[in-house]
Amino acid sequence: MAIVNVSDQDFNVEVEKEGTVLVDFWAPWCGPCKMIAPVLEEIDQEIGDNVKIAKVNVDDNQETASRFGVMSIPTLILFKDGEPVDKVVGFQPKDALKAVISRHM
Repeated sequence: MAIVNVSDQDFNVEVEKEGTVLVDFWAPWCGPCKMIAPVLEEIDQEIGDNVKIAKVNVDDNQETASRFGVMSIPTLILFKDGEPVDKVVGFQPKDALKAVISRHM
């Protein structure tokens, strides 16, 4: 599966549905966000069949970011069947992110 960019307008359609979705709240100027992007690409290649990865640019989609209490970035929220079930703030190595995902599979 490819990583998808999600906006305030299509967040419900892309994220709040059946299945597992990892949402990366990020911004283009954020250093740690740039560091985590290739990690998310690797996770998508390894387990993308089991988890969808979505990215929300907080500068362009402030409504969604505030709705989920995103105060610093990167913030990654894992959704299971439309409900937030886990949250990670700051850069995390791939193994740590995969562990968060696997807890909810």
